[in-house]
Amino acid sequence: MSTYRDEDPRIHGIKTKIRVVPNFPKQGIMFQDITTLLLDPKAFKDTIDLFVERYKGKNISVVAGIEARGFIFGPPIALAIGAKFVPLRKPRKLPGEVISEEYILEYGRDCLEMHVGAVEPGERALVVDDLIATGGTLCAAMNLLERVGAEVIECACVIELPELKGRLLLSMWYIYGVMLKTGS
Repeated sequence: MSTYRDEDPRIHGIKTKIRVVPNFPKQGIMFQDITTLLLDPKAFKDTIDLFVERYKGKNISVVAGIEARGFIFGPPIALAIGAKFVPLRKPRKLPGEVISEEYILEYGRDCLEMHVGAVEPGERALVVDDLIATGGTLCAAMNLLERVGAEVIECACVIELPELKGRLLLSMWYIYGVMLKTGS
């Protein structure tokens, strides 16, 4: 299991730029707001650079970004490592023929969709999102990619919420890179 720890001096700078918003979007949630990270060009670049350093030279041909914050981090990573970017979107957001994967959240059900033909069998894929919570969304993304024959190499996320134990769900099948931990 690969995890970035605090050894890299850039990590501290990135952590200080993530704002925690209490009780958003509902009571009891400590929302991890990456928009404040995006306001700092150095911290944002350091975030992308850490991922690029990890994935350069791993023959990844697809970076699949989960809507919506995976769209922020995924494209610059894809460009830097020479991979294509494939958006994984909520239902009815992509024109044309799509393949879907439904999944269960702690508060209901949701679905991710991807264009048919965007990913070919045998391609090596990286899944990108802003955080790992319960792991359900990341598992759905991996299932979607594997259904079309891709090999998912890792999931790359900026933040992990360890108290929600998403790592346990994901570690049964995948090695993945997480940069920052928050909470307990």
